[in-house]
Amino acid sequence: MRRGGDGLAARGERVLEIDRPTRADQHTHAKSDELDAARAARTALGRNAHPAPRIDPAHDALRALHSTRDGAVTARTAAINQLRALVVTAPETIRERLRDHTATTLVAHARALRTRPADRADRRAAIIAIRLVSGRVEHLTRETRTLERELAHLVQRTAPQLLDEPGIGPITAAQILISWSHPGRIHSEAAFARLAGAAPIPASSGQTHRHRLDRGGDRQLNRTLHTIILSRLRHDQRTASYAAKARLRGKTRRDTIRILKRYLARHLYRTLEHTPGQPHTHHDQTLLMT
Repeated sequence: MRRGGDGLAARGERVLEIDRPTRADQHTHAKSDELDAARAARTALGRNAHPAPRIDPAHDALRALHSTRDGAVTARTAAINQLRALVVTAPETIRERLRDHTATTLVAHARALRTRPADRADRRAAIIAIRLVSGRVEHLTRETRTLERELAHLVQRTAPQLLDEPGIGPITAAQILISWSHPGRIHSEAAFARLAGAAPIPASSGQTHRHRLDRGGDRQLNRTLHTIILSRLRHDQRTASYAAKARLRGKTRRDTIRILKRYLARHLYRTLEHTPGQPHTHHDQTLLMT
């Protein structure tokens, strides 16, 4: 569908991306291809549509590498947990040898285990299982590192300006680029903040005046913003200074992170939409936000 839409756009046709139906619509209306097409047409006529995503080989490559890395990291974590569980239930001699190690040293010591002809069945089985699982961890570690190198190379070619930002590395930059997609897809920095789940939502009651973060949006992008802010709070002096001033004004840590995420969403949108060669505004240099 995406590539068909891209072909229509190349021929001068106007192509729109329609939001998926709400759950209420799905449960209270009949469904067929014809009805879906009619609802999409009504949505487009009602202007509740966005420009269709542009086909970009770099964007597709980022998505493929990033999702594959996520799968490798998840599988590696599961393998490490399984390895530790095997150590707990192994015979005492093996348990003593592998106890109190970090994941890296645990794998190295586990790979050094060897069976002997005189081993009992439980010891032999434990060693074989531990060696196989530790080998799986090593393989997934190499896979993850290969994918991360490819992501770093692709991000450096696609948007090197992101890597100049404090707290942003190749993995977080890749997720930002995947969610943003291309210039013009998201019409404003406020829309990008809403997509990221970083738009402030009024949550005042009585004499209490406050905001909370949007619980919707792209949760992977939201998690990425959160990771960047936590890194900046630890390592970026400007962010740490703002957080200290916010505490003096009575802001909680959660409120402070909310404000910083909203600022970061604004700054990233302007950074990504900025066309090289044009003057770049510096409104982001102040952290005065709601």
